[in-house]
Amino acid sequence: MVRGAGLAALVGLIVALPMALSAQEPGSVARPAAEPRVIVPSPVLTLDWDRLYEGSLWGKRVRAEFAVASAELQAENSRIAEQLTTEERSLTERRATLDAEVFRREADAFDARVTEIRNAQEEKARAIGRKLEEERQAFIQAAIPQIDAVLQARGAVVMLDARAIIRGLAAIDVTADLAARVDAVIGAGDDLAAGAEAAPADAPEAEPAPDPAPQPAPVPPAQD
Repeated sequence: MVRGAGLAALVGLIVALPMALSAQEPGSVARPAAEPRVIVPSPVLTLDWDRLYEGSLWGKRVRAEFAVASAELQAENSRIAEQLTTEERSLTERRATLDAEVFRREADAFDARVTEIRNAQEEKARAIGRKLEEERQAFIQAAIPQIDAVLQARGAVVMLDARAIIRGLAAIDVTADLAARVDAVIGAGDDLAAGAEAAPADAPEAEPAPDPAPQPAPVPPAQD
């Protein structure tokens, strides 16, 4: 066997990658059974951020994109590992016919390449994780105006995280209201997440004003 510590680490990365990424993947959040809605006046409202995000069109889009990106990276890692394993086997088989110094140089080069590839693939996995967090933060920023709107509509003054509430009336939880608002106003957030801004429509050119209608010549006064 070639000194394949780097290759073994790459194979380990392939095995660990699904678990590492799934730890960052938005999971499905259990939704409580629907109850008759009762709106009560309250200066304090509560919001379940996780339930809002995961159940939103935005969160569902991110989850679908994450699944595709993770599967592609996993397939790429498996293909690379298979290729490197073949190369390692070939080098091992040629060891008996190679000069010791030549074999050492080739083995060192192989290990260095494996380490470089492993680092690159790990960075791709980290990039997926960063993208997930960026999407979540972008969603929060886009949802803030809708939170303000609900606060104003309910006559409330503060919105608290539902997870920080020990006891409280279900009627002060506005997660469902906000979910409807953000889906209607923000949607899946494709353009917002990508930082795309719609270009303002070009103003139509003003049509030239029509020439004024000719005025009749003044009639001279009658002579006596």
